[in-house]
Amino acid sequence: MRKLFLFLSLALFVFLVLPVKSALAAPYASGEVVVGLQPLVPDAVAKIVATSNGAQVKEKLLFPRTFIFRVPSGLEEKLAAVLSSNPFVSYAEPNFKAQALEVPNDTYFGNQWGMVKVKAPEAWDISHGSPSIRIAILDTGIDRDHEDLASKTVARVNFTSTTSDDDLNGHGTHVAGVASAITANALGVAGLGYSASLVSVKVLDDSGSGYYSWIVNGIKWAADNGARVINLSLGGSSGSSLLKDAIDYAWSRGVVLTCAAGNSGKSSPTYPAYYNNCIAVAATDSNDKKASWSSYGSWVDVAAPGVSIYSTLPNHKNSIGILNYGSLSGTSMSTPFVAGLAGLIFGYDLNLTNSQVRSAIETYADNIAGTGTYWLYGRINAYRSLSSFLLTTPTPVLTPTPLPSLTPSPIPTVTLEPSPTPTLTPVPSDTPVPTVSPTPVEPVLCWSANNKYLYRSASQASKFCKCAQGTYGYSSYSSRVMKATVYQYVDTVDNENWSVISRFSNLPVYQVVCGDGVTYTTDKDYYWPK
Repeated sequence: MRKLFLFLSLALFVFLVLPVKSALAAPYASGEVVVGLQPLVPDAVAKIVATSNGAQVKEKLLFPRTFIFRVPSGLEEKLAAVLSSNPFVSYAEPNFKAQALEVPNDTYFGNQWGMVKVKAPEAWDISHGSPSIRIAILDTGIDRDHEDLASKTVARVNFTSTTSDDDLNGHGTHVAGVASAITANALGVAGLGYSASLVSVKVLDDSGSGYYSWIVNGIKWAADNGARVINLSLGGSSGSSLLKDAIDYAWSRGVVLTCAAGNSGKSSPTYPAYYNNCIAVAATDSNDKKASWSSYGSWVDVAAPGVSIYSTLPNHKNSIGILNYGSLSGTSMSTPFVAGLAGLIFGYDLNLTNSQVRSAIETYADNIAGTGTYWLYGRINAYRSLSSFLLTTPTPVLTPTPLPSLTPSPIPTVTLEPSPTPTLTPVPSDTPVPTVSPTPVEPVLCWSANNKYLYRSASQASKFCKCAQGTYGYSSYSSRVMKATVYQYVDTVDNENWSVISRFSNLPVYQVVCGDGVTYTTDKDYYWPK
């Protein structure tokens, strides 16, 4: 198994909060090797493998068949190579370190130019998202009682060796504010995710660094506990099978992962951003230029604002040294813009997949200078990405227009009327008439006029047409720009389950053109069966 033991110190943040000598520290934990057993190998084998190689099992990680072995200090790489050749072992590697990816910035007062640049206000005019969407911030923690974050932080967990899950560093709190600070509360800052909830997953210690084993535990925990988005404003210079497995696992669970590209100013990879199932994020300034220190390359997916980003900071003493609010720079600050946008899109339509959300973010990014060279897709545009899920008005209007004109034409009626004599003679003598007519079956109210508005999504429109017209699927729908309570079907597949729940929307649907070309308004009662 090929491993990278390259260590390019991502010390831009380290120089801010750590002694200089820390930048020269080993890139992995002293006396530790991460070992992943082959599939179907029982956990008990780990002890046998460890003992036979002069090691001990120190800890079992959250991932199946994955352990930390305690080994003699200084022999981490050698024993990892030896263990990798064991037939029971899938991979073995040192327990690499990652750092918070932030650049020092002395600017305290600033404004949220980044939100304007990515068209966040225009996106918020379409949707505020949903508090049911959880954005997990895997970082130094989130301030426990910050006025702009506390009520939105719905869960907390600590995988580091520190005793507190609070943010004593400041990095995680700043990242969290960009992603989804409480918005429209007449104080502090706005978060791009608007209504999305936050989850504090502490995987970096109070100095801003953490081992891959901590990060992997955090990724798995977040993916298993309802996170739809995982933000990783951190990175290391070493590739890792363990870390890649964690990223792939979260993606397989439907999670969008946003990962900082790094602050080396070079094209060398940062992990986990380099992995395919991460959206790797570079940093730009207010002029849409690549920040001089931002990592770049063909492996980087998008760019986002990352210079002098104003956001939340802890309201207590912290390593950054600024209280409550302030400006910082780094790809760490760029990444939560993308996380917040992913959360906003998920909240707009709860039925979207992570592939759909990622595609919208990347496809509708703005093609600024450097696109295709420094990053693949451009600088994110929240409005364009969210708007991509709106049906353009001209297309649906043109589609149904000829269909209704065909409906009133007497062609179907004329066809049926001239042939009643030959057709109806045998039919009435049989019993198909009562069979064809479902009137003896008690009709079920499948959509109530009291609902008034439908939630705007393709699956909801398809289900509505199943109720109104009898066939699953639709041609187009129309919505109003207003704040209203809307209703949505809990089960949107092609069946006869009609349970609905209510929610809030800025674009309530008031009519749907179904597959038969007829427009059905949402302010009427509809019954099933047809």
